[in-house]
Amino acid sequence: MGFTLKPVRVGICGFGTVGGGTFNVLQRNFNEITRRTGRAIMVEQIAQRRPNASCDTGDTSITDDIFAVANNPNVDVLVELIGGHEPAKELVLTAIRNGKHVVTANKALIAVHGNEIFAAARKHNVVVAYEAAIAGGIPIVKALREGLAANSIDWLAGIINGTGNFILTEMRDKGRAFADVLQEAQDLGYAEADPTFDVEGIDAAHKLTILSSVAFGIPLQFDKCYTEGISKVSAEDVANAESLGFRIKHLGLTRRTQDGIELRVHPTLIPEKRLIANVNGVMNAVLVQGDAVGPTMYYGAGAGAEPTASSVVADIIDIVRDMSVAQSGRMPPLAFQPDALADSPVLSMDKVVTAFYMRMSVSEKPGVLAQITQILGDAGISIEAIRQQTHVSEQVPVIILTRPVQEGHMNTAIAAIEALADVNGEVTRIRVENLGG
Repeated sequence: MGFTLKPVRVGICGFGTVGGGTFNVLQRNFNEITRRTGRAIMVEQIAQRRPNASCDTGDTSITDDIFAVANNPNVDVLVELIGGHEPAKELVLTAIRNGKHVVTANKALIAVHGNEIFAAARKHNVVVAYEAAIAGGIPIVKALREGLAANSIDWLAGIINGTGNFILTEMRDKGRAFADVLQEAQDLGYAEADPTFDVEGIDAAHKLTILSSVAFGIPLQFDKCYTEGISKVSAEDVANAESLGFRIKHLGLTRRTQDGIELRVHPTLIPEKRLIANVNGVMNAVLVQGDAVGPTMYYGAGAGAEPTASSVVADIIDIVRDMSVAQSGRMPPLAFQPDALADSPVLSMDKVVTAFYMRMSVSEKPGVLAQITQILGDAGISIEAIRQQTHVSEQVPVIILTRPVQEGHMNTAIAAIEALADVNGEVTRIRVENLGG
């Protein structure tokens, strides 16, 4: 192949799992990638804290100073894989000011600081690409920005945290308790020593914030995303959901409504017949509803060295292809022209309409259920199903499924139910989404 264009030189900052995977994919698929781009892509420099045993870096320049890469005049594209907010933000902004393109797998950085970073990139005529920040190797950003560009997106729902999905899958398959499975996830390396980001939904909220902006053309607003974790989901709720024909998943859901955008991460009952309800273990999936295409689903590995590297390298390839293209001809970072982003409000949860699963313990007395159904009726809440479970004590476990209702009305009704003398303890409630086309 006779290519005359000079090679594009990449600097990798962070040489752990994904950094090593990125290096290996660039080396192994060098010829294939060059055929796609018309230019060789070389790794010019690596910034690492410790060597990565999975890589033979040969005579590639190695440093322990990430800013040396951002300031290296020979680096054309900086790949940021260190994670977190700082020093990642300063690193990326330094690279941008130096006229370098940036590829990042850092969802927290983009969700929280993306508006500022994209503005800086526009000013300095460079690209910031972030496909690897969401759902590992699944090209969901590309699907939304390009493949589905003809559509007005109605909603999207995703299982976008593998750790949480692994935990809920184990709870369902083996009837185990949350704490027990969490410990195993930590032992297997799926969950961090501090698992808060995964199990409390923060990681998923970062990703959903970005997907919502790409789907609806709104600025990034992580602070408006409602986030609820799975630590309170019990084995009993998982079994009840199953018996009612549902699965519990830790779902990120964003929907366009007349009043604004829903942006929420929480445990959710999904009908077991939905494809996304059958995404198990550490796998990820995103279901998108477009007005023209209908429902489409994207499934694959949400983490791991080479699945994530697949997205990192694809972003590098896109940048190389677009290097000679003027800013006006490039793909806008959030799919819509920067001056055309909508100011649609993000709805507070009390305005969101969804169905509910409720579990409560009531005294075995006549008239208690009548009081509960009266409260629900007075709040305008229709009941889809009600089930009294077998019991051995004076306490009767009761399960209620409602039809969709505004959450504010549900909160009022639950407060009134919990105030009844014959309702013991708190009412457990989990939202229910049909996710039909």
